[in-house]
Amino acid sequence: MKVVLPGGTGQVGTILDRALTAAGHEVTVVTRRPVRAHDIGWDGATLGRWAEAIDGCDVVINLAGRSVSCRYTAENLQAMMDSRVDSALVVGEAIAAAARPPRVWLQMSTATVYAHRFDAAHDEAAGVIGGAEAGVPDYWAYSVEIAKNWERAQTEAPTPATRKVALRSAMVMSPGRGGVFDVLSRLTRLGLGGPVAGGAQYVSWIHDEDFVRAVEFLIARDDLEGPVNLASPGSLPHRDFMRALRTAWGVPLGLPATRWMAELGAFALRSDTELLLKSRRVAPGRLRAAGFAFAYSEWERAAASLVQRARLLRAASRRARESSSHAV
Repeated sequence: MKVVLPGGTGQVGTILDRALTAAGHEVTVVTRRPVRAHDIGWDGATLGRWAEAIDGCDVVINLAGRSVSCRYTAENLQAMMDSRVDSALVVGEAIAAAARPPRVWLQMSTATVYAHRFDAAHDEAAGVIGGAEAGVPDYWAYSVEIAKNWERAQTEAPTPATRKVALRSAMVMSPGRGGVFDVLSRLTRLGLGGPVAGGAQYVSWIHDEDFVRAVEFLIARDDLEGPVNLASPGSLPHRDFMRALRTAWGVPLGLPATRWMAELGAFALRSDTELLLKSRRVAPGRLRAAGFAFAYSEWERAAASLVQRARLLRAASRRARESSSHAV
């Protein structure tokens, strides 16, 4: 199977690139900084030679978009909007122009499209789209607009021969450096892994192995199109989420943080408190109805698995540094 991954050099793209290549598929990564043999360059907004890779491929998985791990300034929010919408539009143009278009186009989206709430979980059928909640910062609504415009760019693309799926993904948990699991783990090991602002807000997540399996499932299932939630059924309050992570790392205590402390921490990390404070309670309605079985449906087991892999990665990195120093 020939797979094209626009924006495939970020955390999620690296996970998919590695897994799909290991499974024997031919993967081409479309990136602004091509350095490897299977990379091809683009600017994320205009057609170019990269579009030749889409003509004749089987699957396109578009992951392009500015990282959300930043301060949510007006400039950064606009960059998030433009990078997502522009890339989705130009991928649609490339598919529409292809003599042999792919049979399926998976477009990254986000569970942030749903409203901030603490009661019922959002599935694709009955979930409430956000943007009109009371008592939350005004700019949270802009994040919802980004998600809506991102999905609209795919939906309205004139690609009748290509099935389209919008991946409304929760946070993908992977032990690799720089991802959300890595950041939360570092805070936990420093004793800072307590609840934030009381910890009642829900955390939705998906283990990286289940994410890959869900993508493969959606590629194979010709009857599924439109928005699909990629989230474990085991969403849980932030206080319980962090307690399980502390247990997995063997850290007995985690200092709690008030909202203003979270603001200071987010500023120091050049991130934003929406990622911590918005209650994202998402259910994988369509995946489960279609028969997808999660390998990691409960956070306690998922956290233990990820911590074990993270320890192995840290040990391997330490051995590599020691070997390098001895060589010198």
